[in-house]
Amino acid sequence: MAECILSVEALTVSFNGFTVLDNLDFSLERGELRFIIGPNGAGKTTLLDLITGKTKPDRGKILFNGGTDLTKRQEHDLVRLGIGRKFQTPSVFTSLTVYENLEVSIGFRSSLGGLFRSVVKKDADWIRDTLEQVGLSERTNVLAGALSHGEKQWLEIGMLLAQEPALLLLDEPVAGMTHRERMLTGELLKTIGQDRTVVVVEHDMGFVRQFAQKVTVLHLGKILSEGNMETVSSDPQVIRAYLGRSRTLQRAEADAGPSVPVTSSRLEQNGDSLN
Repeated sequence: MAECILSVEALTVSFNGFTVLDNLDFSLERGELRFIIGPNGAGKTTLLDLITGKTKPDRGKILFNGGTDLTKRQEHDLVRLGIGRKFQTPSVFTSLTVYENLEVSIGFRSSLGGLFRSVVKKDADWIRDTLEQVGLSERTNVLAGALSHGEKQWLEIGMLLAQEPALLLLDEPVAGMTHRERMLTGELLKTIGQDRTVVVVEHDMGFVRQFAQKVTVLHLGKILSEGNMETVSSDPQVIRAYLGRSRTLQRAEADAGPSVPVTSSRLEQNGDSLN
């Protein structure tokens, strides 16, 4: 049986009287690539906020890597514990080169020599290998601000890898990417997932279908379904929930007057279609 790296127990959080996560139980195995999907308001990003200490729950526990309760730790402590997070908008140092961004990320990791210490051979080797892994070997001396959106996303993933996270959380990593960039990102996730647990919150259902190993569907703050993509897309509960949402949207558009109709492709873009 695979080892559990994260266990969420009876996690509940409300904002202004609205329950975002409702007595949620959720777990991750060490070394798995997990996708979390669901419509806006399902609680996906809030779950990441809770795991990383950005938000505190009303009640419940989040046990990490052998029993550390993350709800009792400060946000800055969690990086040292081995948790890295990437938000949807890439956050890189645009006035530095690609190489210098990775130098800085190593400086943040190191407890010796400070942020701008000299790069030793071991670090230089790591930067070279990471640039190759994230597909930026040819962009080493380019200013990060001149990179494409997809390249900035890959650079930030590389910077997060410098933290040597055991658990890496990615929020909509392929949003705004070209088709080619999405495919390359999927292959990158499969590669980095060989050495750590990776959680991806994503709305792009085509991307999820192609690269997901296991999918968790959140709906109204609870797990609606879980399994491979074939399993969750054929789950009657998921079909009922998403078909009901589709009909509601169709009625709303009809009431609003002539407009572009709600199609399955439009719903899929919003994370509201699984078929």
